[in-house]
Amino acid sequence: MNRENDNGRKDHFIFTYTKEGNLRYSAKSLFSLVLSYIADNIHHVDSLIGFPEQIGEKLFYAADTRQKFTEPRTGLRALQKFTDAYGSLVLQILCLKNRYLVISEKLEEIKSFRDLTCLDLSCCKLGDDHELLEHITKETLSSLIRLLLKDNCLSDAGLRRMTAPVRVMKRGLENLSLLDLSCNPGITNKGVGFLLSFKKLNYLDLSGTGIEDTMVVIQRIQIQIGLVYSEVPLKEFDHNCKTEGWAEHTVLQWEHIIQEGINPQRSLKSRAAAQHFYGKRARTEEPCESPLGGGHRKTCENLQFYKRRAQVYSLPLLKKKTEDNEELQKKRTPPKPKEQSLKAKHLGLLMEDWDLLNSY
Repeated sequence: MNRENDNGRKDHFIFTYTKEGNLRYSAKSLFSLVLSYIADNIHHVDSLIGFPEQIGEKLFYAADTRQKFTEPRTGLRALQKFTDAYGSLVLQILCLKNRYLVISEKLEEIKSFRDLTCLDLSCCKLGDDHELLEHITKETLSSLIRLLLKDNCLSDAGLRRMTAPVRVMKRGLENLSLLDLSCNPGITNKGVGFLLSFKKLNYLDLSGTGIEDTMVVIQRIQIQIGLVYSEVPLKEFDHNCKTEGWAEHTVLQWEHIIQEGINPQRSLKSRAAAQHFYGKRARTEEPCESPLGGGHRKTCENLQFYKRRAQVYSLPLLKKKTEDNEELQKKRTPPKPKEQSLKAKHLGLLMEDWDLLNSY
């Protein structure tokens, strides 16, 4: 990280000590002085579009050191200057697992991030009508590859809204490769039909949902989008993502400020002092768990899907064979159903496989 020795101080000198222990000072460079001045007044900057990425990174860290992105009035405006100019460099991966308070307090700032590739909203209890779920479907987040929505009180209605841009206009989450919808009991067999529009999906988790006839769903997903049921838990759903980008420290600042606002540290100290004064035994404070994401949950049936790599290479070959067979069938008379079954048995394919190949 190139922070150019900028610690937020407004003096124009850098003080150091020599080997002999003598105090030595040197003047800051003109670049550092100008950088500090712009960082102090970042909310007055019109635009950063066109500035080199190296300058933008140093300016962002200088503004972050001064906590310019946490100010209630000007923080959002300052952050938008960088997200509009540098996109995914500001933030590429955003992990908000169990951070529902951060989402509630900093919703507009979160919506300003562009070109995210991974977004983790697990255990936030957002529901179908949350504003952030609607924002996910917009073109500013069409770059999303991994989306984790575990335990968010989603239902079939929420999936219908979330997939509408992809199904109707071929926009939105069209590049999605991994989707986690586990622990959402409101999702049923009907909601699975909305997920079939994600043609680039390689991993899907539907564990702990309200799906009843799992065998029908497994066959439907395998036939229409080529995902195979996994008998063992997949490591891709371990939820080990971490926020990455220039704004990584900024997100931590938001969380720290919010936690300080809800934790009555001063009142606890004063109460402990009063109990000590009156000779009462202080009660041990147990670490509080989150009311939304904490606690032990009931283990649910594994219902995870993945796409085999062999399928990607075999499908074009199978498609070519199918086209050749169709040309031969045009010249000859169509065989009887009994002959088709014998031919399929000879090639090692079932009738369902032939129907799948003919659909291409």
